[in-house]
Amino acid sequence: MVNMITKRTASRILALTVLLACSLSATLTAGEAAEKVAQPDILLIMPDQWRGDALSILDCAGVTTPQLDQLARDGALFRRAYVTVPSCVPARYGFLTGIFPQTSGVVGFKTKPITVPTLPGMLSKAGYHSVLVGRNMHQLKASGSCGYDQRILGSTYIDDDEYGKFLKRVAPQTGGILKQIKTMGVNLNYWQANPWPLKDEWHPTEWVINQCRDVVTQGEETKPLFLTASFYAPHPPLFPPGKHYDACMEKDLPGIARGDWVDWEKLSPAGNKRGQTQRVLLEGEVLRTAQAGYYGLIDHIDEQIAPLIRDFKARSEKAGRPWVVVFTSDHGEMLGDHGYFRKCEPFEGSANVPFLITGSKAMGFAKGIRSEQAVCLEDLMPTLLAMAGSDIPGHLDGENLLPTLRGETQQIRDWLHFEHAKCYSKEQAFHALTDGQWKYIWRPQSGREHLFNLVEDPREETDLSVVDAHAGRLGKWRAQLVKRLQNRPEGFVKDGKLIAGRPYGPLNEGTPIPKVNNTNQE
Repeated sequence: MVNMITKRTASRILALTVLLACSLSATLTAGEAAEKVAQPDILLIMPDQWRGDALSILDCAGVTTPQLDQLARDGALFRRAYVTVPSCVPARYGFLTGIFPQTSGVVGFKTKPITVPTLPGMLSKAGYHSVLVGRNMHQLKASGSCGYDQRILGSTYIDDDEYGKFLKRVAPQTGGILKQIKTMGVNLNYWQANPWPLKDEWHPTEWVINQCRDVVTQGEETKPLFLTASFYAPHPPLFPPGKHYDACMEKDLPGIARGDWVDWEKLSPAGNKRGQTQRVLLEGEVLRTAQAGYYGLIDHIDEQIAPLIRDFKARSEKAGRPWVVVFTSDHGEMLGDHGYFRKCEPFEGSANVPFLITGSKAMGFAKGIRSEQAVCLEDLMPTLLAMAGSDIPGHLDGENLLPTLRGETQQIRDWLHFEHAKCYSKEQAFHALTDGQWKYIWRPQSGREHLFNLVEDPREETDLSVVDAHAGRLGKWRAQLVKRLQNRPEGFVKDGKLIAGRPYGPLNEGTPIPKVNNTNQE
């Protein structure tokens, strides 16, 4: 009897085991399918040279940005987002690789062949179709597509890319975009501004939007989409459509930030170096037209992204996928603040950028998050890879921001280091540290320091480095930079002190630093 019961029990156990194995197999298959469906479509909107305060939700009088304001209300606005090397080429290297300039050695306006996995490449490996539309990523030819599966390029400063060919086809009388820019009396780098004289739908911004909408509405739906909508605007040439230019000219435009540390007597309305450099006193009508050109390009982008975002969400909903929208830029624009135009500076106008992330309900993001912690473009790679369910490489310097997006308490980092080797002049080179509340700046050519309280003085008009009451705080920040730069090949540190006057080129072999606050990867 015992033997019979044992055999019967064994048969039942065997049957249950087989059933359970089949069930688990089916569950795993379904789980894998669910995981693929759960990967969100990702839309990254990335204009060029958009300063961080240029959103109407931040009370910037120069802009009208209802679409971006809504993204901020629906998700997270990271107010203290900085570019670790604030110019196009190195900033995009950091965005693509998730690696800090100190680690990579890309510390100025040059780059290296990308030999590590990139964000778009890893998303493609995770099952995404990755597409770049618009402004190129400004990397070496040796870096190929930078990991994108598809590129539809329109960079404004290139005559023979797809946008350049489009303009020659629809408006042959222009002779191409570069001749059109010259005819208009505007420039690819400076403050001259005029309204776009051709049809609005021929403007580079609208061309990018139309190409993106085609990708979204006509592309393959079986794979999740990673689409980078890359705009050259509001980078000069400052030529928004007339309605946006005129509307901005009617606004009560903000005055420039006027630091008490600036030698204003040395600045000229004509600029220096034949009027074509970054040191200039913009005032009066010259300032007003430059602002109208710059802010008009911003208003134009905000207007145009509305149908793109609508189409993007509809695509995701049709496919049964969640969606994520990210908005940021590669650096800002000084726009006359402290007597500067262009970028490559440590000040807010240049180094601080907008940084918005929102998602569909399934993503579990909190609404209305306003973070004052220091974040950077390198944080996008681990964050988006985590959203996609992909492995996060251990060599990344960026941090995964998902806990903050979910409304959880997260100490992202204690401070952020950003820098730029000489570009416009030796004096322009800098190193800076910020924790989102304070900013310390050191000029490695002269040894000059700045200290700003970003909470009480967000326009950086009062330099506290010369105030005795802040000597202790200044010393602590200086000591932190000494520690950070200790092993740099330029020799910035000797005997525990910062050494000015050392050679500081745009590329070096890199100085990997062990991560001290990297507990946020999932």
